[in-house]
Amino acid sequence: MARLTLRVAGAAAPRTVWHRYVYVDRWARWSPHIRAVRAGRRTMAPGLSGTVESVAGIRAVFVVDDVDARHRVWTWRVRCGPVRVVLRHDVRKHPKGSATRLTMRGPLPVLPAYAPIALPALRRLVRP
Repeated sequence: MARLTLRVAGAAAPRTVWHRYVYVDRWARWSPHIRAVRAGRRTMAPGLSGTVESVAGIRAVFVVDDVDARHRVWTWRVRCGPVRVVLRHDVRKHPKGSATRLTMRGPLPVLPAYAPIALPALRRLVRP
């Protein structure tokens, strides 16, 4: 199991960035590779499960493991076929406005392949 961390800063306020994460039905607005999210509820919470569909039509199943709104940290597990990845996101104050960090754990070939897809989404996430 490998680990890879991506970091991005931008002018959006930390509260704004956090809310963009919390409302799962809005993920496609800031994440260009997501077409749709289907889940049992609109807001993120531990135990929430559903599917994420990419613009390429690939569907992945997810489960949210942990949400700490006070510290603006959340973790989820994503599975697409035999590939399983754990993703931990956090949002914090930054001199530019906010910063977000994504730490991924999973198979080595998958993480570096996903990084160029995730980075544009993270950059849009922290835009005002």
